[in-house]
Amino acid sequence: MFEIRRDDLSGEATRALLALHLAGMHENSPPGSVFALDLSGLLLPEVTVWTVRDGEEVVGIGALKLLRDGTGELKSMRTHPGHLRRGVAAALLDHLVAEARARGLTRLSLETGNGPAFEPALSLYRSRGFVDGEPFSEYAGGSFNRFLHLSP
Repeated sequence: MFEIRRDDLSGEATRALLALHLAGMHENSPPGSVFALDLSGLLLPEVTVWTVRDGEEVVGIGALKLLRDGTGELKSMRTHPGHLRRGVAAALLDHLVAEARARGLTRLSLETGNGPAFEPALSLYRSRGFVDGEPFSEYAGGSFNRFLHLSP
């Protein structure tokens, strides 16, 4: 069974998974279309990061960013490649949605990309009730970006 813990981003394994996430976003996105937070962005006070662990091994990461309008944004969702299709992302997404509800957020949103590399994540989000919608916060729409929303 997985354990989901709040993470301060100081661990080497967490930082390595974050670096893998950023590299993957850049590899699968056109220039100027990556809005993934780097380490400094994830350390902002309005962002809370959790890791999924299998024993002591970090197998997933995700974050919740509080927005000024009483809504939240999912950030940096990534499963370690060696643990795909084992329920890591589903467990983490369920945790983040529950956290949004507990914090009284009126909506939970995310921005992601288009194409084959993004289809598994889009399928997971939709299975949890997220629906396609308009850009939010400071995002502008584009041909590559997708915006999904959930009322927790």
